[in-house]
Amino acid sequence: MTALRILVVDDHAVVRRGVRSLLESHEGWEVCGEATTGRDAVAQSLRLRPDVVVMDLSLPELNGLDATRQILKAAPDTEVLVLTMHHSEQLARDVLQAGARGYVLKADADENLIAAVDSLRQRKPFLTPTVTAFVLDDYVRRGDLAQDDLAPVGVTAREREII
Repeated sequence: MTALRILVVDDHAVVRRGVRSLLESHEGWEVCGEATTGRDAVAQSLRLRPDVVVMDLSLPELNGLDATRQILKAAPDTEVLVLTMHHSEQLARDVLQAGARGYVLKADADENLIAAVDSLRQRKPFLTPTVTAFVLDDYVRRGDLAQDDLAPVGVTAREREII
């Protein structure tokens, strides 16, 4: 079995060291590189071809969202896990729309980082319970749009009820 190759992207050395240590404690996983900027993340992703990129969002030169988009455009088989301290419904939506399949808050990383990377290794999405809660809240809130917005033009609420 080949090792799972992981690229760690964060502009803070202490975070990169901690993430590297945590990931490399898992048998069969190797951190093949580290990047400190969004541009460097894209370049290293193209050069190293990691299986998973653990990506911060707040990066110099190119933010993590744009770096994620560029990485996935050039290497669509790469899985991106966002590891950030920032969270909001809009940000979660932006992260998922950029193509990342995992979202972990740094505050939850000690409990969820290994599970998240393992999930992405299996090509399954991963959201921490905290992130899932605000994504679902946003989904429900957006789903509460008037059903008329989703109905075929010219069909009344009563007609939908009958149908």
